[in-house]
Amino acid sequence: MYGLGEAYMRGEWATQDLTELLYRFVTNDPSIDASFKKFSPRFLWYLLQDRVKNSQIGRGAYEVAERHYDLGNDLFAAMLDATTMSYTCGYWHNAENLDQAQFNKVDLLCKKLELKPGMRVLDIGCGWGNLAAFAAKRYGVSVVGLTVSKEQAQLARERCQGLDVEIVLEDYQRYHGSFDRIVSIEMIEAVGRRNIPTFFSKVESCLKDKGLFALQVISAESFSRRSATPLDHFLLWLQRRIFPNGYIPNLPQLIRPAREGLVIEDLHNFSADYAKTLHAWDVNFNRAWPTLKDNYGDEFYRMWMYYLNGCEALFRARMVQLYQIVYSKGGLPGGYAPFR
Repeated sequence: MYGLGEAYMRGEWATQDLTELLYRFVTNDPSIDASFKKFSPRFLWYLLQDRVKNSQIGRGAYEVAERHYDLGNDLFAAMLDATTMSYTCGYWHNAENLDQAQFNKVDLLCKKLELKPGMRVLDIGCGWGNLAAFAAKRYGVSVVGLTVSKEQAQLARERCQGLDVEIVLEDYQRYHGSFDRIVSIEMIEAVGRRNIPTFFSKVESCLKDKGLFALQVISAESFSRRSATPLDHFLLWLQRRIFPNGYIPNLPQLIRPAREGLVIEDLHNFSADYAKTLHAWDVNFNRAWPTLKDNYGDEFYRMWMYYLNGCEALFRARMVQLYQIVYSKGGLPGGYAPFR
C-alpha cells in the first residue's frame, strides 16, 4: 500500500470508490504476490531506525505538529464536527451524525473519569480544546491542556476563553504537576515506540493516588511478523506523508503499565466506530474542498483522500483497533463502576 499511495498522489491511477478498493486489497491477502510480502530495503531501514533511534525527543516531539496539525485550522474546522472539533474517533452508539458521535465520546470519557466539581484534570494532547472545554463547562473541573501545535493552542485558547482551562504549548515529557484525573485521546500514537514507557511514567508521576487515567488509543499488531502485511505498508506510508515519527502501540504495550502501578479498571473496544468517523470526515472534506483547494492543491487532495480512505478500509477490515482504557493509580479498593 506504500507504492499504491505514492502512485495515487501522483495521479497515476484513480477509482470511483477508493475505500472499497483498498478494503478489498487488504482483505484479500492470499492473492497478493509473494514479493509484496518481503521486507524491502526501505522496510528494513525503517525497522532499524524505529528500534535504535528515538525521533520523538527534543525538537522531534514537535515535528508531527509542524507537518500535520499546523497545516491550517481552516482544513480541520471544515473536516471535523462543528460541536467539539474532535480529531479522534466518535462514539456512534445512539448517534445519527458526526456531531452527536463526538459529543457522546467526550461525555463518555468524562463519565468514565467520574469527574466532580473542583477536580484538577490534565489533558495530554488536548487538540483544539474539545474535551477541556466540555469538562470545564459541564462538570465544573479545572483543566490543563497540553499540545505541541501552535495552531491548536491558539484556537483552543479562543474556544476555552472564560473557562477554568489553561492551554499549555509544551511537550508532555517536560511538564510537571499533580492531578486528580488525566485523560489522553489518541495522542500516545505520536510518542514513538521507545517512549511509551516514558509516557506512562509521566502519567503515573502526575496522577494522585487512587486517581483515574482515561486513554483513548489506536492499536494494532504491526511490524511484528517475518513478512510485510498491507497494514505495515500503509503505516509506513502514513509515517512518511501524514504522521511523522508515529507508532501505533499493540495491546501488550498498553497492558504493561500495570507493572508500574497503573491498574486497568476498564477496557472498551469500539473500533468499528472509527470507520464511520473517517467516512464522515471524508464527506465533510470533499464538501469543503472547493473552498480549500487554492490553499492546498491537487496533490494534497489525493494524499488526504488516500489517508482517510485507507484508514477507513483498515478499521472496516478490523485490522486496526480503537480502545478506551481506564487505569487507576494503585487500584480502586471498592472496584470501578462509573455508571452505577
